[in-house]
Amino acid sequence: MNRTDKSNTLSPNKWVDDYADYLFNYAIARVNDSNIAKDLVQETFFAGLKSAKNFEGKSTERTWLVSILKRKIIDYYRKINSKKGQAEVRMNFYDNGENEGNWIEERVPQSWNNEAEKSIENKELKSQIDECIGHLPKKYAMVFRMKTIQEFETEEICKELDITPSNLWVIIHRARTQLRNCMEKNWFNK
Repeated sequence: MNRTDKSNTLSPNKWVDDYADYLFNYAIARVNDSNIAKDLVQETFFAGLKSAKNFEGKSTERTWLVSILKRKIIDYYRKINSKKGQAEVRMNFYDNGENEGNWIEERVPQSWNNEAEKSIENKELKSQIDECIGHLPKKYAMVFRMKTIQEFETEEICKELDITPSNLWVIIHRARTQLRNCMEKNWFNK
């Protein structure tokens, strides 16, 4: 099967309708900032248009676009982890009212050097996270574990639990919010 025009298997005019939501959800789960996720998806579409002639049809359009998006996400993290990027990136440690604030990434407190203390703290932290997950509604806990801990693909979870991708992301968002509140109350404010 020898194709002279490999790009004829792509449908760029349908990308936004067919893949924008999926790519956005993929990106937001990895960068946790909706504006950055939107930018990354847009950059993915532009890169896809530029490199359409390289599409060989060995994967689906979506898989090909996801691979482009993965590279865009890696490039994003490389940029913010460069010396210049570190000075620009601020890490948020609270986002509620009077506790709001952030640190410049390079000034974030570093972890302890004592391995025994780290090990104890990690076990305690894991225990507290497990306890907080245990307080989530059953469906929230199941979806959260499948997506973030077991790293199931969105499609697999949706098929298994008979939910839509939109419903899955709402559940994930609510679970994370409840987990954050639980951890702030029971771990950070001990």
